[in-house]
Amino acid sequence: MSVVFSFDIRNFKRPPRPAGAHLSKNGLFLKGHNGSAVILIHGLTGTSNEMKSLASFLHRKGYTVICPRLANHGESIWVLKNTKWQEFYETVRNCLLKGELAGAEGPIFASGLSMGALLALLLAHEFKDRVLGVSCLAPTLFYDGWNTPNSKFFLPLGYRTFLKHFFYFKEDPPYGIKNEIIRQRIHRYYNNARLEDTANVEQYGYPYFPVALLHQLQLLVRHLTDKLPDMRFPVQLIQAKDDDMASVRNSKFIYDRISSETKEMILLYDSYHVITADHERDTVAEKMEGFFGRVRRAWTPEHRGGMR
Repeated sequence: MSVVFSFDIRNFKRPPRPAGAHLSKNGLFLKGHNGSAVILIHGLTGTSNEMKSLASFLHRKGYTVICPRLANHGESIWVLKNTKWQEFYETVRNCLLKGELAGAEGPIFASGLSMGALLALLLAHEFKDRVLGVSCLAPTLFYDGWNTPNSKFFLPLGYRTFLKHFFYFKEDPPYGIKNEIIRQRIHRYYNNARLEDTANVEQYGYPYFPVALLHQLQLLVRHLTDKLPDMRFPVQLIQAKDDDMASVRNSKFIYDRISSETKEMILLYDSYHVITADHERDTVAEKMEGFFGRVRRAWTPEHRGGMR
């Protein structure tokens, strides 16, 4: 990743949050038939498109699948960079409180990629009586993968100053993707993209990563970490051994701290960070569906709120 500095008057303003950003715009919803549902949560500066293959697989297995667009994703980077982590989480909460799953009575699961995995854990922790289990895909508490820049060590200093509003990391190869064909498609967009470009964001995500959002991720991690020992619901963790953005230490950190009786960690050997779109995306889908299936078979309505 390279570092980009941009001084722009728009950085001083707090843009209004777009109406309806919690669910209605550019998300995925697939109605299933087996009485169970899965909430899929994309990553920070990512897009629902990165979850499309997984959503299709789960839907073919009978699950209702909802993948919301996180707050302000799809808007200009000036809008997105001023969004708080609580707004991202509110998007996910609304899937249960205001969306198509508001009145659902069957088993509900949550899964997320990268930061989305952290939001999925928070959702299951808050709604213990509704969310039966979580599958964490490449969970990211620390950016410590082999392709992260050395300048990351100076980020804590940047978080404490106004400069965090003017610095961005520009994505460089491999973009979290080991698959060369997909990587080349991303590269054609990212290589020449300007900071304000949004034309292909819906398909490929943002080419630039605001440092201000990295600060929000850090705040989310602090909020989540203290709650991990109280998490007793079933948890699955899937991560690439050669993850270029977040090492396996991230999954192990969660695995070692949660109190779940049912937990498992799976390593992949032919993928990078975006495991939902890389070489082993089918393996990810099969492992997740198998995990959810085992939890479902052990579930009865009487277990609601007491499943471990």
